[in-house]
Amino acid sequence: MSTIGKRIRAYREKQNLSIEDLSNRTTLSEDFIRAVEEEDMYPSLRPLVKLARALGVRLGTFMDDHVSSDPLIIRLAEREEELIMHPDGKETGLIFHSLGKGKTDRHMEPFFIELMPESARDESLSSHEGEEFIVVHSGKLRVRYGQEERILETGDSIYFNSIVPHNVACGGEEKAEIYAVLYFPE
Repeated sequence: MSTIGKRIRAYREKQNLSIEDLSNRTTLSEDFIRAVEEEDMYPSLRPLVKLARALGVRLGTFMDDHVSSDPLIIRLAEREEELIMHPDGKETGLIFHSLGKGKTDRHMEPFFIELMPESARDESLSSHEGEEFIVVHSGKLRVRYGQEERILETGDSIYFNSIVPHNVACGGEEKAEIYAVLYFPE
């Protein structure tokens, strides 16, 4: 069982919720919740946001250790993969590295994200309350925002309200790397 899956299960059990209860709160299937809790299955960020909201916690709570540090410094050599998403259910599409893990009182979720060309296969749009800020570190990034599609390149940035349906994916044949800060209002 994954660390994130263990934490989701622990928060669910602490609230005396069954998988069925959590399914009803999130509109996610019971099989999907079991897969998240037991099989390390993450197709996209959207279901994790739904689970966090249904359990009354921040998204980062699933990734946090019980250490709070201020100021928090994450050395490049210490950066770890926290979350791997498989948009097609098979190949790795996105690899998230939390840059806020350890700061338990944070209000933003900063990430370094590697986007493989396979991430472009998932064209579904997601929306949630909050804002996102992204800087392209390397490669090309495809951003769909409402009806618009843009390609961003190294050094470009984008800041948007995430309530508008959007999709962020690799925009070329080579891996893209980005720094992203997500803000979810409480």
